Amino acid sequence: MRLARRQFLALAAAAATMPLAWARAQDAYPTRLIRIVVPFPAGGPSDVQARLLAHNLSPALGQPIIVDNRPGGAGGSVGVKVVGAAPADGYMLLITPVDAFIQAPLVFKDVDFDPIKSFAPVASLVASPYVIVVNPALPVQTMRDLADYAKANPGKVAFASPGRGTQPHLIGRLFRLAAGADMIHVPFRGSAPAINDLLAGQVQMLADNFISARPYIDAGKLRALAVTSAARSPYLPDVPTTAESGFDKLKADYLTGLYVRAGTAASIVAKLNGSVNHALASAEIRDSLAKYGSEAEPRSVADFAALMVARARTSAETVAAAGIRPE
Repeated sequence: MRLARRQFLALAAAAATMPLAWARAQDAYPTRLIRIVVPFPAGGPSDVQARLLAHNLSPALGQPIIVDNRPGGAGGSVGVKVVGAAPADGYMLLITPVDAFIQAPLVFKDVDFDPIKSFAPVASLVASPYVIVVNPALPVQTMRDLADYAKANPGKVAFASPGRGTQPHLIGRLFRLAAGADMIHVPFRGSAPAINDLLAGQVQMLADNFISARPYIDAGKLRALAVTSAARSPYLPDVPTTAESGFDKLKADYLTGLYVRAGTAASIVAKLNGSVNHALASAEIRDSLAKYGSEAEPRSVADFAALMVARARTSAETVAAAGIRPE
């Protein structure tokens, strides 16, 4: 009985100190290397943002941060699942476009993660409108020209996207429906390879974010026809909006978010959110983003979580309007 009592007292003492030890471990976070997973190839907008964020976030957190590109799978599911299977300790982060993340389960049958329930939103990062661009060899100057050309050349105009179910895919589908044209969708494994084929003339149109498209627009290698924002962009003031061009259903924006696995301690999520928002306020990040026609979009954890829920509703409506069914 005495031995059993001693064991009980030892276990009770250990149990009493566990919450304190756990709290101290959370307060000490981070104590080792942090990994940011990008579920798309290197060179794309999410990758650019991840590297910019890692460079500015590492000094604030006092630990090295590396970017790990894990492209592949439906809706970037390879990289998403890497983070979803990691311990819920804040050392494995995910950067991905918000809409592509939310829409993946709506357009792919084999996606077995729930972006709302399986992951905890940490911070919203960068926002910009999409810009609809074409290869300059295409004989069009406006969105109406493009619609007329595509209608007059059925099956000869291909629009690219960084993947099925992404916002550029939906924009292309909605444009095709509005134009009443027979256009071909060519999905790629990210924005960078889609732009490469657009530059080569293998595809003719792409709705892309400013981060990827602006350098080629400035160099005259791509022609901008419209931006998808409600108002014209100050970075491309001569380019009309899609609404001005007669395609008001194409309004959309590009927003990226940072996530961890669900179950990660709220104190860790809060620390990451504060550190990220502080980094987004730095002149280096803001100046770097401005070069691409993009802006930082810091939010609290609660505000970002609410935005995720709201976008889940609107995404379901947009996917239905675009006539996309799970495959």
